Amino acid sequence: MENVLEVKDLCKKYDNFELKNITFNLPKGMIMGFIGENGAGKTTTIKAILNIIKSYNGEIKIFGLDNRKNDNKIKEEIGVVLDDMFFPEILTPNDINNTMKGIYKNWDTKMFYDYLKEFSLLPNKQIKTFSKGMRKKLEIITALSHHPKLLILDEPTSGLDPVARAEVIQIFQSILEKDDCSILLSSHITTDLEHIADYITFINNGKVVLSKNTNELLDKYAIVKCTEKEFKNINKKDYVKYKKTKYEYEVLVENKKDFKAKYNISVIDKITLDDLMVLMIKGEE
Repeated sequence: MENVLEVKDLCKKYDNFELKNITFNLPKGMIMGFIGENGAGKTTTIKAILNIIKSYNGEIKIFGLDNRKNDNKIKEEIGVVLDDMFFPEILTPNDINNTMKGIYKNWDTKMFYDYLKEFSLLPNKQIKTFSKGMRKKLEIITALSHHPKLLILDEPTSGLDPVARAEVIQIFQSILEKDDCSILLSSHITTDLEHIADYITFINNGKVVLSKNTNELLDKYAIVKCTEKEFKNINKKDYVKYKKTKYEYEVLVENKKDFKAKYNISVIDKITLDDLMVLMIKGEE
C-alpha cells in the first residue's frame, strides 16, 4: 500500500521534553488518528512534519519527497488546521477567498462558497461575529478548498459542542468521498476517532506506544476484570498493563482470543480508545 506520509526515527530534544524515534506511516486514502495526552508530543511531531520545526533528526517523507528539501512543492498539496491557528477577526470569508486564490494554484472558489453555504457561514460577515465552532469550520473549509492530497489537523474539534463536532466530522467524511485525500487527525477526543479513523497512532511521553489498524486494535485488545487471586495467576507475558481498583483488577490484554483460551476468567470487556490510553499511561507493568 502506498504511503502518503512516512515518519522515521524522528527525534527532537528540548530542555524538558524529547521526541524519541517517532515512526509511523499513513497509507494513501486513509485517516490516521494521532492520540496521546496533552504534552505527549503530538503537536511537536506535526510541526516537524510541516517543516515549522526544522532542526530535528530523522526522516520525514510526504508523497515520497523529503519534506525539508521540497517544502514549496509539498505545501501546495497539503491542507492544514492547527490548534493555535486563526484568521484575523476583521476579515470576512470573501477576503479569505481573495487571498487564498492568489496563494494556491488549485484554489477552488466554487468549492469554498459551496461549503460556506452548506455550513451556513455568511461570506460577507467578519470573523469576529462567528462562534468558535463557525471559525473552526471556516478554517477546515479553507484547508479543503485547494483540493489537498493530505490534510493535517491538530485538535480540529477541541472545545466544540457535540453538534459542531458532528458537523466537522461530516466535513472529513465528505472530502474523503469527493477527493483522493488522506488525513492525519490529532485529537484527544477519542470517541470521534473510533468511528472514522482507519489507523491509530498512540504517542506518550515523546514515544510511539503503538500504531495499528483501528478495527484490529479495538477487536483484539480487551480489558480483563478479575480478582486479586485470579490476577496473581496471570503470567506477566500475557498482559500489557494493569490497574488495581477498590474492588478488582483491570488488566489490559493484547489478544483477547488467546487470553480466553488460556485463562478461565469470564469478565473480558471490549476496549475503547479512552480505556487504552488510561491503562497504557497510568497502568502498572
